[in-house]
Amino acid sequence: MTIFIQVVLPVLLIFLAGYGLQRWKRLDIKALSTAALYIFTPMLVIQTFYRTDLDKQYLNMLIFSMILLLVLILICKIYCYFRKYDCSTESGLILATAFMNSGNYGAPIVLFAYGEEAFVYAVSLLVLHAVLMNFFGIYYAARGNEGGKTALKAVIEMPATYAVLIAILIKVWDIQIPDNLMSAVDLLGPVTIPLVMLILGMQLAEINLSKLQWEKISMAVIIRLFLSPAIAVGIIWLMPMDPVLAKVLILTAAMPSAANTVIFAVQYETEPDLVSSITLITTLCSIFTVTIMLFLLG
Repeated sequence: MTIFIQVVLPVLLIFLAGYGLQRWKRLDIKALSTAALYIFTPMLVIQTFYRTDLDKQYLNMLIFSMILLLVLILICKIYCYFRKYDCSTESGLILATAFMNSGNYGAPIVLFAYGEEAFVYAVSLLVLHAVLMNFFGIYYAARGNEGGKTALKAVIEMPATYAVLIAILIKVWDIQIPDNLMSAVDLLGPVTIPLVMLILGMQLAEINLSKLQWEKISMAVIIRLFLSPAIAVGIIWLMPMDPVLAKVLILTAAMPSAANTVIFAVQYETEPDLVSSITLITTLCSIFTVTIMLFLLG
């Protein structure tokens, strides 16, 4: 109950705020998602990378995250192949299952459960997952309706792609960003997480609840909340690492679908209702599954 009150409830309240606003005012969701993708997300990437130390543990996170991502994508592809789903549905399911909410959900839970040391790992993992989502997430979102070539072009054109490269160069060359410029970054970056949560709530307001695709949603819940942490345990068993980091990685792998993927789905019109509904259902179910995972991890 404490985890729900301190961590999950604030997230749900932001969803509800976006839901209520959209039901009341009927705003242009795509315009907001464009602002989030082209302005706020690049600022968050630069802000976080600028203050993150790249060390051996970060390399372990990279290897772990890449393996987990590729395995989850493969599972989705196999499932969609046997169910004979089209490219758009496959891309929507990959968006909703391969990327977890490690930022505005996972990081606070890590802080509550394991303290400041683990929270440092969680923040680094947030940065890494943001990078992966800005490459693979956008690729699959654009690929859903527009094909592979267009998807690759979309990745290249995304400002967040260049924000990652700029941030890495700043770290490697130890460049100090002027305080006045960093102040602007610090103002915009933190807005990203609550903004994407509001957009998710707004998108949920557009869903026709009588047409929820329960078969796809159920499979996505199984992959995201059960298979993902099980695969994470297997990966860590094969590549031993710091016990605290291992707990963070397993717990993060059990998080619900990432809210950012809703932005990608809305932006490129890749099954936005399906992605949004999976994000909602996995978030609600995670109230129970994350509590159980915390008990099992100790």
